[in-house]
Amino acid sequence: MNSHIKQFLSHLEVEKNYSSHTLINYQHDLEEFAIFLDKTPIDKVDYSVLRRFLALLRNHNLKPRSVARKLSSLRSFFRYLQREKVVSSNPAALLVTPKLDKPLPHFLSEQEAIKMIEAPAHDKISQLRDRAIFETLYSTGIRVSELVGLDSQDVDFISNIIRVMGKGRKERLVPIGDKALEALQEYIDKRPKKSNILFLNKNGTRLSTRSVGNIINKCVLEQAITQHVTPHMFRHSFATHLLDRGADLRSVQELLGHVNLSTTQIYTHLTTDKLKKVYDHAHPRA
Repeated sequence: MNSHIKQFLSHLEVEKNYSSHTLINYQHDLEEFAIFLDKTPIDKVDYSVLRRFLALLRNHNLKPRSVARKLSSLRSFFRYLQREKVVSSNPAALLVTPKLDKPLPHFLSEQEAIKMIEAPAHDKISQLRDRAIFETLYSTGIRVSELVGLDSQDVDFISNIIRVMGKGRKERLVPIGDKALEALQEYIDKRPKKSNILFLNKNGTRLSTRSVGNIINKCVLEQAITQHVTPHMFRHSFATHLLDRGADLRSVQELLGHVNLSTTQIYTHLTTDKLKKVYDHAHPRA
């Protein structure tokens, strides 16, 4: 079983270009399934065995989204094994994914976003860096993992474009505003250590996603912002504010790097709620 898992993960990494984060999740899910199987051969696994594993997951009070991810891992794994003729069929294909609610993403108002961005002072290099981080996240809507992966040569100061390596190691070009570029240029010009890496930590190495979260948490405390703010909220705010100001859904999809339009459509619920409030407040017979 372990050898099959290793080969499958190698297939995902080399042929499918899956991210390290996704590979870790797949590995964790499949190793958990291997422990459940114990000595049961992989070619003896059928629908009833998978149903028992599913029941075990539910007894652990896992959230539906976690169960759905594990089922997705199993489907992909058995599809690979079937292609490699290790098993004759995919027993996981018959499993029903639990229904998932799509929670509306939390976002900052335009005033809150500006307050966050303008909070860091200009006295220290770390403050210039933090300001540049906030400006870039809000200006581009990129993921925090994409942000920390940026190198200096990925920023085109002339064309107002940054080159981003997104999910599945897919490269895309994203517009970036003048204010974000000004903040980036000031940070790059004044930092003492020259580096190809765009955002550096105090040791002069690449900043981590966790560090960006800690920077935001520190700013939230200093500015006495009442709601919990995450790096991803800048992305949600970016998309919501664009739609509020008249951007079309297809353009926002491209900017966010979403493969499916349905992923982007969740932001229309937020703008619809705002339209309803405007209508209720403004229409004489609302």
